[in-house]
Amino acid sequence: QVQLVESGGGTVQAGGSLRLSCTASVRDFRSTIMAWFYQAPGKEREFTAAISPGGQFTLYADSVKGRFTISRDNAENTVTLQMNSLKPEETADYYCAADVSFGKMSRSVDEYDYWGQGTQVTVSS
Repeated sequence: QVQLVESGGGTVQAGGSLRLSCTASVRDFRSTIMAWFYQAPGKEREFTAAISPGGQFTLYADSVKGRFTISRDNAENTVTLQMNSLKPEETADYYCAADVSFGKMSRSVDEYDYWGQGTQVTVSS
């Protein structure tokens, strides 16, 4: 059974930083594409960043390029999202996602097989 558990959310002032972590219980984590999505209240879930199984390739939403960094530790089965220069409009629940289908990195929610419960991020102005 796959479980994804996020941590690291909280409240920060605009311009501040937060570091989100996701610990995954996946049989073959080293072969799994991992990603982060966010969902603001009343809105659809949207792509933030993804990372290839080996960690050498990353994909970002245009809105976060240069400010957010996704990384992974395959020895610890963790994926991390470092978020800098946060904006109030980035207040949302952030979700960790796993694609175990050996496909390509994707921005689509439909391509991911497993999801965490989410961690809340609040950015105050």
